[in-house]
Amino acid sequence: MMSTKMIAKKFYLKWPRYFISRWQHVSSFPVNEPSTDLTDISIRTSLLNELYNVENKQIEIPCVVDGKKIFTGNVAYQILPYRHENKVAKVHLADEKLINKAIDSSLLKRNEWEILSQDERSSIFTNAATLLTTKYRLHSLALTMAGQAKVAMQADIDCVAELADFLRFNAHYAKGILDNVELIQFEKEKNSMTARGLEGFIAAISPFNFTAIGGNLATGPATLGNVVLWKPSLSSMIASWSIYEILEEAGLPPGVINFLPSHEVKFGNTVTSSPHMAGLSFVGSERTFKALWKQVGNNIDIYRTFPRLSGECGGKNFHFVHESADIDLVVNSTIRSAFEYSGQKCSACGRMYVPDTIWPQIREKLLDCHKDVKMGEPSEFSNFMSSVINKKAFESIKGFIDYAKKCENVIILAGGISDDRVGYYIEPTIMEVKDPKDKLMTEEIFGPVLPIYVYKADMYRDILKMIDETSKFALTGAVFSESREVIREVQQVLRQAAGNFYINDKCTGSVVAQQPFGGRRMSGTNDKPGCYLNILPWVSPLSVKRNILKLKDWKYDYMK
Repeated sequence: MMSTKMIAKKFYLKWPRYFISRWQHVSSFPVNEPSTDLTDISIRTSLLNELYNVENKQIEIPCVVDGKKIFTGNVAYQILPYRHENKVAKVHLADEKLINKAIDSSLLKRNEWEILSQDERSSIFTNAATLLTTKYRLHSLALTMAGQAKVAMQADIDCVAELADFLRFNAHYAKGILDNVELIQFEKEKNSMTARGLEGFIAAISPFNFTAIGGNLATGPATLGNVVLWKPSLSSMIASWSIYEILEEAGLPPGVINFLPSHEVKFGNTVTSSPHMAGLSFVGSERTFKALWKQVGNNIDIYRTFPRLSGECGGKNFHFVHESADIDLVVNSTIRSAFEYSGQKCSACGRMYVPDTIWPQIREKLLDCHKDVKMGEPSEFSNFMSSVINKKAFESIKGFIDYAKKCENVIILAGGISDDRVGYYIEPTIMEVKDPKDKLMTEEIFGPVLPIYVYKADMYRDILKMIDETSKFALTGAVFSESREVIREVQQVLRQAAGNFYINDKCTGSVVAQQPFGGRRMSGTNDKPGCYLNILPWVSPLSVKRNILKLKDWKYDYMK
């Protein structure tokens, strides 16, 4: 049997040569990280061994301030969502005093980190990407599979490919972030701009559902010379802790990113009460982001600078199906978008609109596919999905299903069964909703529930208007049609209804540098992780004018 290190080396050597050659040239544009070959038996065997070790070992995770591990004694536990009696991490939580200590420590490190050249800073994060995709590839996969209940494919997309892409592309974008700023030059003067970090610290608050998001929220600002206080989600702690350790191994100086597991409210109250908070990088619930924004507004007079606020808050994402659509494409895309990772993606399909003319065929094929969807532990590669993340999520999603069972306007077509005896399992659930304004069609469920509204085909223009007005969110959406004219019309009517729009494709699966991600309205500030726009808020440019010709007189010429 091959060791994990040997597997990683074997995989690395299988990459196309141009991937490696391009990464050797720092100035060249990066390429997206290839997927792990999960069909390779030796890789699968090593991955299962890693997963078994993670599942059966409880690690202790400290806070880290200025590179020093701090075991506070105030602890919480991360569990396996699909086997909730298993505790995989004992996590030490930061209190207000420790958070304030981290703020003070980070400010002392800020100047030293900021004055490093961008090449030096970027190289640390590209080194981290290399460690992640080689030495720690399978270990990272196992941590995300176990801690966040992701099947192997979903974990690979997240904690390896997307995270490595964020690290490499942000490092690349940071080097040329002001290159496109054109300044007028004269013989008597030289004009230039330089990039600086923000004056203060950045607070990064990350969610449970994507390891890569946590890594990006913490490292994106740091790449540009900022210092960061990172509060990971308790439900993604073992994967987040691994990222932090990889960054340390890659050469990240102590104190640049302080690792601070903490209660959400305590962390938010403390950082927003500091006069040195220069920015907030957030992904999570709309409710929490609004609360943080209000706190910043209430404290605006104490800050040394206006804080930059960047946040992404979820969506009620749509699939609009026209009667000209390819039925098989619609069904396959919707099954994936609605039920991958148990619907716990902010981009997941949360509502679907189908014309009555093709509804019978789509209904039949959806139900046929549903019969083949397997659910269980991530160690079984035939499973398409696993449990939801925790008891709170389980009860919330179950509440929507229980409501549907009692509602006269709703028909549950498949699924609807939930069971939390061993793990937090909820069957993928398909339902037909008669009222397009029902809460199932308007509220974010964040679970494996697909509500469908069937409309009269000749009324599709009215439905487009309804889609635009139904939800307060505007994150992702998709149109399915074989008519170019219809596609153009849909794009025009729904141009405000999504930050990421898909044509004949599922509304999930954005890739760094291919489909930069983010939404508007209550979905967030649409700062587009996956391109240079996402790190732009963390730059404070300095304009410099160098005078060449000496001023010989203070008087204006016309005065003479």
